[in-house]
Amino acid sequence: METLMANNSADTARLLEKARAGDQSALNEVFARYRDRLRRMVELRLDRRLQARIDASDVIQEAYVDVVNRLEEYLRDPRYPLFLWLRLIVGERLLKLHRHHLGTQMRDAGVEVSIYRGALPEASSAALAAQLLGKHTSPTQAAVRAERMMRLQEALNTLDAMDREVLSLRHFEDMSLAETALSLGIEQSAAAKRYIRALKRLKAILANMPGGLDNV
Repeated sequence: METLMANNSADTARLLEKARAGDQSALNEVFARYRDRLRRMVELRLDRRLQARIDASDVIQEAYVDVVNRLEEYLRDPRYPLFLWLRLIVGERLLKLHRHHLGTQMRDAGVEVSIYRGALPEASSAALAAQLLGKHTSPTQAAVRAERMMRLQEALNTLDAMDREVLSLRHFEDMSLAETALSLGIEQSAAAKRYIRALKRLKAILANMPGGLDNV
């Protein structure tokens, strides 16, 4: 219980202890708290070739089955906050889906930047560009959006891979500085410096784009 308390809030630790004792509703409750954040992670990292076939909610639901089956694994050694462990489980489920549907067409897992190397697909420049541009449904905007997507992806590709990942975690997954540092296996001070540097570069990129983007 002491280790659970050290890495989680008192309320989360209490619910996890109830779940350990067989209270399924307690696990449902604590998982529900993180569902939206986990969904955002899936939407950011789901390969764009699969987005028309796979819904993020289905990935989360499948991952929840894994969470139920592996909860004791976390409770035996809760070295990280629960959210990061849940994110790992969801990421592993997402990677399995990528392998199943894409096989050898997948990106090399070696380019991923994470303490869970090989377990989570990276956030691609295409996914980041889509997040920045938002969704436009007007047919008259389609051609303009496609051109801006291409330009933005090219610009994002000039960023260091670690800087792109820091942006993904902090800006799009809404991770705290502590969560980001733990996920990347670096000190909080280093994570903060990287985020500030990456955000500054990204804003410069957006400012120089035709038409600009002011939503960052």
